[in-house]
Formats: sequence, structure tokens, C-alpha cells
Amino acid sequence: MMRDDHPPSPPDRSAARVPASPFTGDAVKSYLEGPPRQVPGFSSLHRMAAMLMAERTPVNGRVLVLGAGGGLELKAFAEAHEGWTFDGVDPSADMLQLARQVVGEHGRRIGFHEGSINVAPEGPFDAAACLLTFHHIPREQRLETLQQIRRRLKADAPFVLAHVSFPQTEPERSIWIDRHIAYGAPDGADPTRLNNARKAMRERLEILAPEDEEAMLRAAGFSDVTLFYAAFSFRGWVAYA
Repeated sequence: MMRDDHPPSPPDRSAARVPASPFTGDAVKSYLEGPPRQVPGFSSLHRMAAMLMAERTPVNGRVLVLGAGGGLELKAFAEAHEGWTFDGVDPSADMLQLARQVVGEHGRRIGFHEGSINVAPEGPFDAAACLLTFHHIPREQRLETLQQIRRRLKADAPFVLAHVSFPQTEPERSIWIDRHIAYGAPDGADPTRLNNARKAMRERLEILAPEDEEAMLRAAGFSDVTLFYAAFSFRGWVAYA
């Protein structure tokens, strides 16, 4: 899930090693309040993702979720499809523990895996999702991450991807950073903290333009890449293995 509460340092989510995660302590405690406030149509994004996966996923399907810490999308998917089983991957042990608490009784259908995509089971999976996470993955690691997701999927299986994406040319980039921070800011937020958040977003998040996101999905071998979600600074695509 999204790790962007104005925003913390991004984890180094290497496909080759288990990175350190900033999501510990207070960051974990405050996490559940962040995404619903910061992401327009947050619950609807979960519903749309589940619907898109369900188009090609059987009632007893197996689903891979990358960036599953916090458990919010796992809970939504599990509630929508009681026959699905899941494998959730995240580099933060603390965030995975939070996920276990959030999913509650659905946890019996979920395997939790600490690390990046390389620790995920080989599958094959009927579907995969990665929501509000990819902007934390360094650009040089994204193609391999996408390739590793694809090779774990059955032929023609759906993959849903959504995160921060907007133009990277100036002045558009700066305008969208300001908009993103302003939209997600809680009432009465400290201006100094918001300025620090803008600086962190500029320096730490790996944001790509939408056309570059789509090109990378195709380069990883996905087909029929289609935009299904566009909400302020966020974009979401469905593609097929």
C-alpha cells in the first residue's frame, strides 16, 4: 500500500535483496489514516481492482499482492471474493504485522512474505495487484520487478497497477507535486512539515510520466495495457501477462 504520509523516505525495494523499510513505529501507527485521505476514491480503487481481476480469476483463484503491508487492499479483496487465496509481499515486518491485524479472520487465506518480489512464491497466480507502492521502487529496479511479477502469472492473467504518476517536465512536475501535497494534507497541517514533504517527494519518490509507465509495462511483456483510473496525481492500469 501507499507509504506517502507526506511522505516518509521510500524503501529501497530491490528485486535482489530485502531492503530496510521506513515503516516502523509512528509511521505504522498512523498509516491507516493516510491513504483514505490522500488518495481520491480510495475505496473505489480497491473495488475496481477487484472487479478487473475477477474478470479472469476463478472463484478459487490465487492472487499475488505486492506492497501488501497495512492490509487494506488485502482486506477489501478478501471481503469481495471469499474463495480467493492470497500471497502478500512487503519489505516491512511491522507493516505486515499491521496487515495481519487489519485482515482479521481473512488471514487464514493469506500468506505473508517479508521482502521484495524475489521472496514471492513462484505461483502460478491467477491475478496480481500492486497498489500505491510502485512510486517507491527505484526506476532501475522497476522493469525487473514487473518481469518477476509477470513470470509468476498464468497466461493472460490480469495485473492491476496503481500509484502516483504525472508529467515529469517542468513546470508541470512542480505543479503536480504541490497539488499532491495540498490534497493529502490534514486540516491545520504545519506549513514547515508540508514544505519538507514537498522536498522529500522531489528527492525520494520515483515518479514517472503515465506514458513511461505504460511503456515499461509493455517492455516487461504485458499486453493490452489500459488506463482504468485517473484521480488527481494518481493513475491506475490493468494489463495482462
